[in-house]
Amino acid sequence: MQSDYILALDQGTTSSRSLLINRLGEVVCQSQQEFEQLYPKPGWVEHRPNDLWDSQWQTAQGVLQRAAISAGDLAGIGIANQRETTLVWDRKTGEPVYNAIVWQDRRTADYCDELKANEATSRLIHEKTGLVIDAYFSASKIRWILNHVDGARTRAENGELAFGTVDSWLVWKLTNGERHITDASNASRTMLFDMHAMDWDPTLCDLFQIPASMLPTVVPNSGNLAEAKGFDVPVPITGIAGDQQAALFGQQCTRPGMVKNTYGTGCFMLMNTGSKAVPSKHALLTTVAWQLNGQTTYALEGSVFIGGAAVQWLRDELNFIEASPEIEALALAVDSSDGVVVVPAFAGLGAPHWNPHARGSILGMTRGTNCSHIARATLESIAFQSMDLMDCMQKDSQVDIPEVRVDGGASENALLMQIQADALGIRVIRPANGESTAMGAAFFAGLGAGLWKDTDELGACWKRRDGFEPSSHRSEMQSRIASWHRAVRAVLNWAHDTDAS
Repeated sequence: MQSDYILALDQGTTSSRSLLINRLGEVVCQSQQEFEQLYPKPGWVEHRPNDLWDSQWQTAQGVLQRAAISAGDLAGIGIANQRETTLVWDRKTGEPVYNAIVWQDRRTADYCDELKANEATSRLIHEKTGLVIDAYFSASKIRWILNHVDGARTRAENGELAFGTVDSWLVWKLTNGERHITDASNASRTMLFDMHAMDWDPTLCDLFQIPASMLPTVVPNSGNLAEAKGFDVPVPITGIAGDQQAALFGQQCTRPGMVKNTYGTGCFMLMNTGSKAVPSKHALLTTVAWQLNGQTTYALEGSVFIGGAAVQWLRDELNFIEASPEIEALALAVDSSDGVVVVPAFAGLGAPHWNPHARGSILGMTRGTNCSHIARATLESIAFQSMDLMDCMQKDSQVDIPEVRVDGGASENALLMQIQADALGIRVIRPANGESTAMGAAFFAGLGAGLWKDTDELGACWKRRDGFEPSSHRSEMQSRIASWHRAVRAVLNWAHDTDAS
């Protein structure tokens, strides 16, 4: 019987989801489960590795039950995952030696500062990996685990331990420990991968004191990559990608110059640069977008650490709203933020500043400031951070960008999308199917399983839902943008000024 479905596993920072997608690119049904975020110390963020696995497996089982189909109806499994998050486990027992250290975690910031102080080291890492030195990436997290977990370094040097980003962990669990792999897009986020040679770099492994035996085998994003056990029949795993590269593919940004922006926990803007790895002179990242049919596609990327998470902060810590969508009505209760600027640097500032020591701030408040002003300023902060990324992207690429395709939970906020269009001065497009990350995982898997023959056929699965054009109030927006940049400078000055006298 023809297998017409792809099971897309979308393992995110705050929840795991599974989606069943048919050959028309439609979401048939889905299941989602949140898991606990752990904050052992200020700036530290962890997950229990088995929470990631258990939640993902339960949603996978749940979606098959809800759709009333069996594993035999699946053409393949596609995996998209939160990137950079770091796990280390025992090869024999499969037991993690420590919690997963999440991409947002800042515990290795001081060590990264030491590395950055060496110009030759910074240049070496940037040229080989396309990345800047930051605690965001996996290498310093692996090093921390080896140096701080009793016996871990000795066990690693003896070949007993495995490292993986979340995709590797899921594949290990799905295959009962038979396959230790990662795809090219996730590998390119570790700071250990030479994006030109498309392989792990021995010099970088030595620099971070990481035994090469810990590293997974790097595979393409699509193909017969592994075989998942545990279902009633084995199911091929035919697609893997880091969540942001998956979203770029899911938005069908398959031609050079096309751009997508995802509004999730953070905001991540990627531009397809084709077969050329464009070096950034404006503190963006050059990264592997995907590897298909022996060809590597690259991307420029800007990373905002706190995007939709700023709205969660208003909901959970300040109790301004009970549910995240309520922020739109709260922000619309006022015509402007009345001079208030929110800089949501709760996990430092990402591109183009790369300052792990910056902290969140609210500036410009008066006695008349209320929760609506702060809510509106919070939405503006999400749009302005993305605007700064786009500005750098246009300078690096020398490409005139006419539009950006958007996705992620916060893209459902029409006010935010209009603010974004006004800030960028270009068209903002929302797709008919907002599940871009899961769709990218499904598209990679579907190509690997033969459900679709090529990207031209996939293009028919992407459809526009609506768009937002820049409004005519450009002078007012320019004033708000100037206030935003002034506030960011104040936050950066505060981060640099550690004199307590």
